[in-house]
Amino acid sequence: MNFIWDAVFLSLALAAPALATAAGAQVPLRTVPLTAGMTITSSVRIRPGTYRLPADASLDSALVTVRGEGITVDMRGVRLEGTALDALPDEGQGVAVRVDGGRDVRIMGATIRGYRIALLARGTRGLTLSENDLSHNWKPRLFSLVGHESLVDWLSYHQNEKREWMRFGAAIYLEDVTGGEIRGNRAEQGMNALLMTRTDSVTVLDNVFAFNSGLGIGMYRSSWNVIARNRVDYDVRGYSHGWYRRGQDSAGLLMFEQSSHNIVAWNSVTHGGDGLFLWAGQSTMDTGAGGANDNLYFANDFSFAPTNGIEATFSRNRFVANVVEGNDHGVWGGYSYESEITGNCFARNRVAIAIEHGQDNAIARNAFAGDTTAIYLWANPIEPSDWVYPRKRDTRSRDYRITGNTFRDHLTTWRVSETAPLDTSGNAVDSLKALDARIAPGSRERRATRCDPRTLLGVEYDRFAEKVGSYLPGGAHAIPAAPWPRRERSAIVVDEWGPFDWRSPKLWPMDTLRDAVRLRTLGPAGRWRVVAMDGVRGLSARSGTIGDTLIVRPHADREHDWAVTLEYVGAATVSPNGVRAEAGAPVRFAFERREPRLEWDVRYFTWSDTLMDPDRAPGNLDAIVAGTPTMTRREARLDYQWYRARFGLPQERWALDARATVDVPAGVHSLRVISDDAARVWVDGQLAMQRAQPGGSEVMYAAITPGRHAVRVAFYQLTGWTELRVEVVRGGSRSVGSAGPH
Repeated sequence: MNFIWDAVFLSLALAAPALATAAGAQVPLRTVPLTAGMTITSSVRIRPGTYRLPADASLDSALVTVRGEGITVDMRGVRLEGTALDALPDEGQGVAVRVDGGRDVRIMGATIRGYRIALLARGTRGLTLSENDLSHNWKPRLFSLVGHESLVDWLSYHQNEKREWMRFGAAIYLEDVTGGEIRGNRAEQGMNALLMTRTDSVTVLDNVFAFNSGLGIGMYRSSWNVIARNRVDYDVRGYSHGWYRRGQDSAGLLMFEQSSHNIVAWNSVTHGGDGLFLWAGQSTMDTGAGGANDNLYFANDFSFAPTNGIEATFSRNRFVANVVEGNDHGVWGGYSYESEITGNCFARNRVAIAIEHGQDNAIARNAFAGDTTAIYLWANPIEPSDWVYPRKRDTRSRDYRITGNTFRDHLTTWRVSETAPLDTSGNAVDSLKALDARIAPGSRERRATRCDPRTLLGVEYDRFAEKVGSYLPGGAHAIPAAPWPRRERSAIVVDEWGPFDWRSPKLWPMDTLRDAVRLRTLGPAGRWRVVAMDGVRGLSARSGTIGDTLIVRPHADREHDWAVTLEYVGAATVSPNGVRAEAGAPVRFAFERREPRLEWDVRYFTWSDTLMDPDRAPGNLDAIVAGTPTMTRREARLDYQWYRARFGLPQERWALDARATVDVPAGVHSLRVISDDAARVWVDGQLAMQRAQPGGSEVMYAAITPGRHAVRVAFYQLTGWTELRVEVVRGGSRSVGSAGPH
């Protein structure tokens, strides 16, 4: 493999002079105002100021188009806004700036917010994007709550041959870009920060791509790039501490479909749905050939992911000197082959390394500390029948070299089945089982789990660092200092708009809003006091410090209709939509529950004849719910989600007919329904919305006016996941959520 890595380093050396020339070009700039629809064909400085210009929803147009060669667009002091500061994050639309082909184009210093895509470049050679703030662009509403996941929020990046990724939006979207530098940019509080499609030989350096609800960096068929010294933290969804930890295919760094020969070094990629999510691609699954191969991951921090610190499957890669701490799986490497996992620090993962059907992998000179299971290797007797890959490749679990590692404070060193041969020579093992014999009962404390990869690899680390670092522009060759504290995985807080960034005060429920409600005060250090409450009969405290838990007791007749407002005084804050307040300035924050009560009379039905399946004929559901119910129940909520049916219902082929009366208060409200499989909804006897065909979880809305209304829901479940949620929410028809797998 040395030849492969020498080729990687050589390619960077050849690219470096061109990048320096493009970045260092100096031309006199004329100053022009920014106008909607303008095309820039020569170097300019955009007149500083705030430009409030909404964009057309089409992603084929842009407010500003840059076209030509050797162009610098200086946007320092320019603020381009597509929506108002208080607009919902899913209202952003269109493209702000598009680079259309060209060569040696540089855009610098812009602040762009409120668009579906802030900067889009297609077919450009030698692109430089530097010191731009592209935060607060489009992101969808999320429907997974505390203790309550919705499959609406799951993502799928598997297809992008026909620009499917465009639907997800991004701060920066690159397509068919060759050569250049993405440096010193910031993209937070959107869905995706940087997406790269068929983009090669680009250096992504010293950026902050954090607190996004999808991806920090996403790569599709993108190779020979360098990703270095970036903060790519808290790019996550699908997490509710103590309840569920799915990730929902969010990630700090996604590398998909034949993304090969990339170098990823000195990045902080913590608290992502996955830290690294690497997959060979559908073409590999369909042919058995290729993969996302020969990437180097050196000296990164892949910690505190709800799922996998590193997921790297069906591919050949090298992982050297990384920190992998506090994840569910440190490395999930299904079907990986000829891969090296060397000199890494694994700590406090549920399973540090898990590989199914792997071949000829080396796990050497790593330190494992405090993991429940250090290494788990296995093969399944039956592989998925719809995969071509196992029919084209040897997928036995075989030929592992697990040598020179240190294991301590774990319950299981390795768990191995259907795997041979296996070399486990030269390891040092000190498990918790051994410790138990030496420490008095009740007094055991786990020893320190942190380690330094430099001490594991010694001079080899220095050689790697020197070689990788020599191709980067100056500066320290290390993970950049964190602008936020290093916290445990429990610091992930995801609300309906994505991950909380801890820069402003927040009230967050610690349970599922039943009876007395526990709310925790989160945010920067400071004090709080209660300034208003509605529908509340009691509080556990009226003032305190951030980090306190406040217990709220609503009035008996207001359990679904109450609010409490606090005032914070302390450090400087930045609100979720980017509004700043100086230290000591009072900032109000609140939690409310405004949900008109519906008490449902529900009749449940089952059937076994497949000819009666409601998707076969329009009248089948009517015929089913006109029959004799299997059971009846009184439900406080229509709020179901499960894979395994409950309270006596079968897993498949059941339906319900539910009826309720609701008093809608004054103001604009909507009836919102999430269903999987399908549902029909009537308001006062009139069909308000319907989804006739079964499928994944989807959201529907219907307007509902103030006053008393009769609501009826007919729902059916065929197979798989069950989800039904019916509720009245404030506001008009709103986001249906993520673009999802469609």
